[in-house]
Amino acid sequence: MRCDHFDAGTCHSCSLLPQPYERQLAEKVDAVVAALAHVPGSQEIRWLSPASSPEEGFRTSVKLVVGGSRRRPTLGILGPDRRGVDLPGCPIQHPAINRATPGLKRFIRALDLTPYDVPTKRGELKNILVTVGAEERLMIRFVLRTRERVSDIRSALPLLRDLVPAAHVVTANIHPTHEAIVEGPDEIILTRTRTLPLSVEGLELGPRSFAQTNAHVASTLYEQASVWASRPFTDGRLPESLWDLYCGVGGFALACARSGFPRVTGVEVSPGAISSAISAARHAGLSRGAATFIADDATAWARAQSPEDVPDVIVINPPRRGIGADLAAYLNECDAPRVIYSSCNPASLAKDLTSMPTLFPVEGRVFDMFPHTPHVEAALLLERA
Repeated sequence: MRCDHFDAGTCHSCSLLPQPYERQLAEKVDAVVAALAHVPGSQEIRWLSPASSPEEGFRTSVKLVVGGSRRRPTLGILGPDRRGVDLPGCPIQHPAINRATPGLKRFIRALDLTPYDVPTKRGELKNILVTVGAEERLMIRFVLRTRERVSDIRSALPLLRDLVPAAHVVTANIHPTHEAIVEGPDEIILTRTRTLPLSVEGLELGPRSFAQTNAHVASTLYEQASVWASRPFTDGRLPESLWDLYCGVGGFALACARSGFPRVTGVEVSPGAISSAISAARHAGLSRGAATFIADDATAWARAQSPEDVPDVIVINPPRRGIGADLAAYLNECDAPRVIYSSCNPASLAKDLTSMPTLFPVEGRVFDMFPHTPHVEAALLLERA
């Protein structure tokens, strides 16, 4: 893949871009295998072919840093001087996002919105977060320093839809502090539509819910997990119940429900994500008994369940820090015969696996969510000894 921004030296976010893609993929597999080398039983893992990504247009969720001026705004990343760098037509972004950026710039100019300047800590509009959903509809979230311009954006929604016809859900996120985080704690939904239907597993995304940034590879990940989860046990019995811990908007749980699991339960600390998961389950025709979603801390909830309610399969998909010692100890002690661990950090994955010696890694697969970067996602099928 060729990128004019990379060639010009204005953006090196895709640090592996000079390497052929097949080499990138092979080195990611090697990196995961090396990270797990000291985990007992890791030499016996059967590694499936890695799940590759399209080399271009794969990024379906982006943070566009707003820079420049009210008359000449930029949408892209922060440069070395902590000011905005414009990245029009970024080749890794989904085409629907690239089609939207000229209209977003015109919208900023029309409303005279002042881009936030990091060095001086002045300005109003910090970021625009864009996610592509089914039929290339968009969720557009304006990250603002204050509430002062929210009513102006609300009043100008007809203009925004003229400039960006794909706009489906529009929100204002209030991020008042000068911190290197993407968004703030307050979300104001400006459209009647509150969730974005996704193209993966019939999922729905709320404004503050996590979604994988690569829908193509995410779909492959959910499919692989459902294949592993549904596999008969050695006595021929088919698994019937599943917990999806750190379930987000319910990707793993809903994929397994669609593949025939009679009962799935998802647990996620974010009430907004749980609301999206419940909505997706109902739209899929799943009853509450077939698909239950609970807003709670995954570790605390799991530990509160009675031993007879432990399911046949537990799926865990934690943040980069991993599941931690408490949940690892629970999984090591409970009677669930099968665990599927999806990880975006091989180091924390290795640490957690070492804390669960009763669970043996059987199969693994690398999923290239982030082509042209060193970041890698891996999933493992674990069976209890």
